[in-house]
Amino acid sequence: MSEHTPVLGFIGLGVMGGGMCRNAVKKHAGPVHVFDMAQAAVADQVASGAVAAASVADVAKHAEILFLSLPGGKQVAAVCDEIAQHAKPGTIVVDLSTTAVADARAIAAKFAEAGVHFADAPVARTRQAAIDGTLSIMVGASEDLFARIAPLLGYMGSDVTLCGDVGCGQVVKLVNNTLLFEQVVAIAEMMVVAERAGVAPEKLIEAVGLGSGNSFALQTHGKKAMAPRNFPEKAFPSHYVLKDISYTLELSEQMGVDAKIGKLAATYYQAAVDAGIGEKYFPAIIELVGRE
Repeated sequence: MSEHTPVLGFIGLGVMGGGMCRNAVKKHAGPVHVFDMAQAAVADQVASGAVAAASVADVAKHAEILFLSLPGGKQVAAVCDEIAQHAKPGTIVVDLSTTAVADARAIAAKFAEAGVHFADAPVARTRQAAIDGTLSIMVGASEDLFARIAPLLGYMGSDVTLCGDVGCGQVVKLVNNTLLFEQVVAIAEMMVVAERAGVAPEKLIEAVGLGSGNSFALQTHGKKAMAPRNFPEKAFPSHYVLKDISYTLELSEQMGVDAKIGKLAATYYQAAVDAGIGEKYFPAIIELVGRE
């Protein structure tokens, strides 16, 4: 087995990307070239041992395996267009962002023409999990490519799952997120019902947590955000939720499924945006339940 240590690149050093990149910098034996539009974010990674890059093209010229953590499909497509112009054949691009499934497959096809390999590897769990290196990472890639990138993804995640070929990582991520968003809507409705009927939210969570209505959403979003009405603005906001649900509804339509519950959930998050609370952590939709 070759002992060659690949040169890594990382583009996108925001809420999730910053933590993931820092773990790669700390755990990888070779250099990690980093770029972000925010110079402070780059400087922060350089302080941890990364190599500052001047542009996307600069990263693409140096990195053998390049990671992306960007806001959405449009940004990923634009960055990948630039990478395709500058990367050497044989380069591997791993997208940790959440995009539409069709976008991931279109990018993979375009890269293939340039001899560049592509995997979609969207991540789940929290910003703290990104910092701790305990994310769940869902990968769409060939088995051979997965074998090459899985050890590197292990720098960032404690659970790395091959979900199928390119695009399947996004399928699983979108299903995961949409199920969570739907459950938070259901919890918001029932928590307000219980409160008005005389049951304190903390007691509701304790009792339901012992029964078949228990869930990760109840124990995490219900307990930590909805019961205390604690919705920080630096967390995952409703407009991010709407982006992910839009990708899921697009996929559902393409697959011939009328996702009625997903559409209903989206109306709550759109109402949060319309009501001026869209920048709050998304479980803030509980504030809308019962409003006339």
